[in-house]
Amino acid sequence: MRTGNEPITARSPLRLRLWLGIWGLIWTAAGTTAFAWAGRAGWAAACGALFLVVAVDVVVIVRHIRQGPHYQPGRDVPPYDPDHG
Repeated sequence: MRTGNEPITARSPLRLRLWLGIWGLIWTAAGTTAFAWAGRAGWAAACGALFLVVAVDVVVIVRHIRQGPHYQPGRDVPPYDPDHG
């Protein structure tokens, strides 16, 4: 809900999420490889599944970053009334 007092210089957390996602991709790929090499198929599958989840999240984040900023109302637009229902 928009309250009208959001900071003008607010920044998106997408770049931080992207770097954390890349960090997750590295660790899950390393875990999948290490567990597969050690003969732990169950753990390797779990890390592989987590790798796929993180990869999809990184793709969504990149898509959102490429979309660019979305419309934000200016100072002349009054804040919305709170929903009392």
